[in-house]
Amino acid sequence: MPYENIGDYEIEYEAIQVPGTEQWTVYLTIYGPSKNPMHRNVVFPHQQVAVTKTFSSKEAAEAEAQAVAHTLLGDKTA
Repeated sequence: MPYENIGDYEIEYEAIQVPGTEQWTVYLTIYGPSKNPMHRNVVFPHQQVAVTKTFSSKEAAEAEAQAVAHTLLGDKTA
C-alpha cells in the first residue's frame, strides 16, 4: 500500500481491482498529527474515493487518491 508524508500528515492509498474486470477503484486514509507517537490520529477514515469512477490501471487509481488527499489537506500541509 503506497503512502506519503506531507508535513505532519501521513496519507495511504489502496488501489483494488474491481472483481471480474480490468478496472481499479481506490481507497484513501489520512492520518494527522498526534500527541502520542504510538497512536495514529485518523483525520480521514479509510474509505473509497472517486466512487463513481473506475480506472484502467492501479497507478491511475492511486494518482486520483493522491489528488483527492492533496485537495482535502489544502493549505494544512504548509
